[in-house]
Amino acid sequence: MSCIHSYGSIACFSASSSASLTRRRSTPSPKPRILCSVGGSVAEPQVTSVAEPLFLNAVRGEDVERPPVWLMRQAGRYMKSYQNLCERHPSFRERSENVDLVVEISLQPWKVFKPDGVILFSDILTPLSGMNIPFDIVKGKGPVIFNPLSSAADVDEVREFVPPESVPYVGEALTILRKEVDNKAAVLGFVGAPFTLASYVVEGGSSKHFSKIKRLAFSQPKVLHALLQKFATSMTTYIQYQADSGAQAVQIFDSWATELSPVDFEEFSLPYLKQIVEAVKLTHPDLPLILYASGSGGLLERLALTGVDVVSLDWSVDMAEGRKRLGPNVAVQGNVDPGVLFGSKDFITSRIHDTVSKAGRGKHILNLGHGIVVGTPEENVAHFFEVAKDIRY
Repeated sequence: MSCIHSYGSIACFSASSSASLTRRRSTPSPKPRILCSVGGSVAEPQVTSVAEPLFLNAVRGEDVERPPVWLMRQAGRYMKSYQNLCERHPSFRERSENVDLVVEISLQPWKVFKPDGVILFSDILTPLSGMNIPFDIVKGKGPVIFNPLSSAADVDEVREFVPPESVPYVGEALTILRKEVDNKAAVLGFVGAPFTLASYVVEGGSSKHFSKIKRLAFSQPKVLHALLQKFATSMTTYIQYQADSGAQAVQIFDSWATELSPVDFEEFSLPYLKQIVEAVKLTHPDLPLILYASGSGGLLERLALTGVDVVSLDWSVDMAEGRKRLGPNVAVQGNVDPGVLFGSKDFITSRIHDTVSKAGRGKHILNLGHGIVVGTPEENVAHFFEVAKDIRY
């Protein structure tokens, strides 16, 4: 890939101008931009749909001018506006379960950076209370499961998740976000994958060695499978609920699946991910599903077997190699190292170009390989979006 770059201002990308990318592709840009010629084994682009956000067009393999861009954890602790809100509302549960606060936080990066994806501010553990698994998220400690599961009797107590009853604020917030963003970007929802959720509720929170979940898997596999099935059924329902409420794509986080060996992934994660994807595609065939698992280099081909539309790569995988291993029919997301955002602006620019070059033209969503790190300079995030939006294939 060769690129000719000259810098423009992020101010040039107003809501109306970013939306125009999907409406008037033939209109020349009046300001300097990056022109790129790319190669790669990517499926032939189709004609762009005029009614959809850039994000959706790219996922579906349509002809787009540039890769859409958003960042995992783009709404969060690196933003001064979020820090100020946290002073007034110190409880994470309150911030993630109050409709007005969820909407406000979700829109904070949208108002400043105009990303091509606006993701719901929430947590993968949000459904747990509705499944009779009490929990909290404690500042400085993270998730705490009050009564970790360890037996068949414990699993029997886990209830079916009914989103409209347990998390109505999620649906309300997504509906409002859809109206606020007004198709100038895609509204994204997300859920936790069954194995990752099971890891939290068995371990009692975060873990370094995952000894409890592995003890359950290898000594009482039927008990773990029963729990995984409950999560698979519930997360299917949750994705459908989010889509019906306004989410235009949903990301599935299987953060801890890479703690499994390939053979164990095939038993304790893959079947349940496939089950979720197949069930959602029956009711919402056009809803793009994204799968992210950190440290997934050893499992890439297996991630593609889930049937998701997009595999999100972390930065430990070379983007060109990841694209080749996944094949031309799966879109890719990522995969700039979040630590790059602590570098100089020239360094950030260079890494963005490298990632886009290796991804090739089309079916690529530019993102980080993980969430934004606390303490990331906000001006560097602004630069990331500025450079990303100046790219032209």
